[in-house]
Amino acid sequence: MKTLRNIAMAVAMAFVFTSCEAQIKNPKTETVKVYGNCEMCKKTIEKAANEKGIVKADWNVDTDMLTLTYDQTKTNTDAILKKVAYAGYDSETFRAPDDAYKNLPECCQYDRPAKVSAIAENHDSHKGHDMPAAETNQNSPLFNPVYTAYFSIKDALIKSDGKTASAKASELLKVIATAPMDKMKTEQHTLWMKIQNSLKTDAGHIAETTDVKHQRDHFASLSENLYALAKTTTNDAPYYYQKCPMYDNGKGAHWLSKENTIKNPYYGSAMLSCGSTVETLK
Repeated sequence: MKTLRNIAMAVAMAFVFTSCEAQIKNPKTETVKVYGNCEMCKKTIEKAANEKGIVKADWNVDTDMLTLTYDQTKTNTDAILKKVAYAGYDSETFRAPDDAYKNLPECCQYDRPAKVSAIAENHDSHKGHDMPAAETNQNSPLFNPVYTAYFSIKDALIKSDGKTASAKASELLKVIATAPMDKMKTEQHTLWMKIQNSLKTDAGHIAETTDVKHQRDHFASLSENLYALAKTTTNDAPYYYQKCPMYDNGKGAHWLSKENTIKNPYYGSAMLSCGSTVETLK
């Protein structure tokens, strides 16, 4: 009976993922083992892995196999499994942080495999231990690719160059999808999980058009989230948090720059020097 049920589930799952591939661009499907116990585990695992339009996940309670269909230009299996690990579930690639596992309901605390590559523990678990200097000062290099792509978008908008802004936003999407969450400190990881979907949405809107007005609208919210992220890092050089008071009918908008000199990305040459530096991040 169980065999028949598994066959039926496999057929149904194949149908679901065939339909899913039609919805997800550049689809790739993989099946990986993720440890768990019950239907509650299934809900948590799939919630951690799923991302609308990018990842569709289905975890089989009987086999512990997680089937993933994802846009391979925006994410990869490792990135997805890291999110699952932070939700408390081990895979054959990554081990969940111990505190995440311990926070699972008792019925969900599966027997953990002995040999799994460790994923970085939450920073709080290292209190009282001396960390190597090279490890504690990884903040800036960790997010450098994100800010490099962001500043390229900004520079393109200063020139009102929608085509280049679109191309650089596509690069930013790739960087966001492969961000090394296992190396983030607790504060950074918590914030990243909160803002990453918004980052992808804004970068996606900028990438899919050459309409500079639309790009600038999303650049404003992109800038606010990256400002929040920059507040959690120690940068190689100062970042300047700057404001245009005129944008959006006087509501104003901010942006980040590596230069203190004002070059306004919201109006370009029309009002290039309009704005001021409101904060310096070091």
